[in-house]
Amino acid sequence: MDAVVAPVTLKRPIAPEEAARGDFYALLARLLHGGPDAALLQAIAAADPIPADGNAALAVAWRALVDASSVMDADAGQEEYEALFAGVGKSAVSLYAGYYAGAPAIDHPRVRIQQDLAALGLAIRADATEPEDHFAGIFDAMRVLVAGGAARAPATLQQQRRFFRDHVEPGVAKFFDALARAREANYYRRVAALGAAFFALESESFQLD
Repeated sequence: MDAVVAPVTLKRPIAPEEAARGDFYALLARLLHGGPDAALLQAIAAADPIPADGNAALAVAWRALVDASSVMDADAGQEEYEALFAGVGKSAVSLYAGYYAGAPAIDHPRVRIQQDLAALGLAIRADATEPEDHFAGIFDAMRVLVAGGAARAPATLQQQRRFFRDHVEPGVAKFFDALARAREANYYRRVAALGAAFFALESESFQLD
């Protein structure tokens, strides 16, 4: 899915933990938009570890993805992505939040996502080809709310929490569980573990704030 907005260029510094959150959203959005290319695999493989004295599950999942990226071939990564999310007919794993939230045809989350993005001053790019409930686009929206962009400051914590609870939380755990269990998943099983750990931490943090 095409990005919701242009890549982030910060107008002012943000706290390191908020920058890290934005980076996780950006990475997961990129990995759900398409298979990892060689440059992305190299960047992940060279990344620093997450201190284990922070969130242990996230540190372990990140280490596993870093290790997998160091030996993953970009062509194989693209083939795996296609096998999981494209395929002929119904995909092995759906990338759409509405699928996991049991969305009815009436009051589909795509309509509410579009409305909420507009209220936040965001919009799907005119040349985007995927609907609004594609997880890559939802994560990209969260990236901007967390980290800000060239023409905007980060959203308030209340705005982040509302968008997260309305559009991320209802289906994200089911999505990463389905991805982890998919027989086509190898590299993306590590992506699923990272996503599950990160979003469990996000859910917990929003409950505490």
